[in-house]
Amino acid sequence: MDIERPQEQVATTEHSSTREAGARRRPERRQAADFDQRILRVARRLFAERGIEEVSMHQIAQEAGIGQGTLYRRYAHKGELILDLLNESARRFVEEIQAYAEDKETRSALGRLDSVLRRSLAFIEEEGIFLAAMMDTSSAERREMKFSTPYYRASHSLIAHLLEEAIAQGELEPLDTIYTADAIIATSDPALYLFQRQRRGYTSEQILEGLRRIYIQGVPISTQQ
Repeated sequence: MDIERPQEQVATTEHSSTREAGARRRPERRQAADFDQRILRVARRLFAERGIEEVSMHQIAQEAGIGQGTLYRRYAHKGELILDLLNESARRFVEEIQAYAEDKETRSALGRLDSVLRRSLAFIEEEGIFLAAMMDTSSAERREMKFSTPYYRASHSLIAHLLEEAIAQGELEPLDTIYTADAIIATSDPALYLFQRQRRGYTSEQILEGLRRIYIQGVPISTQQ
């Protein structure tokens, strides 16, 4: 004969099962987080020691002590891995340039743009090797990915907004702010920046001064006729 359990007992049993399932998942989540941190630590070390192009996904998996399948389930290619390495520093960078852009009480729009450019070059100085690899256009995947990074989106949005504000305040003649923001970012491309620093011998301050001359001092200023 079938015995029907009281509703309360059913609910208690189901709640207990849910708790047990959750308890089983917690160690799995911790293990996954440990894997992720181990992969990132190993990848950063290998990239710094050997250079990004010289390190394979196989070497990263081997050094991290995990299977290649485990690595590829998390990262389809080195571009995704590099993006994860950049996430924390990119978040701080975005917060800082947002603070510069919002400082309207003490500085003009072009003055704030100058601060954003300075901090952008400092960020490239700090993370240039990873940014250059992330923005490498040698593959279709990376070519699309570079325009969707938090670094690119935040930089473009803030620069375009500051240009629009400068136009509204009469600091600049009307111009295409979307195009100009793209052009400013292209001129301070991480690969170009590293080339200018390492091969041309320019200092970071000299590169910043060049950007100022082109995009801040050299952009036509509104004048009364």
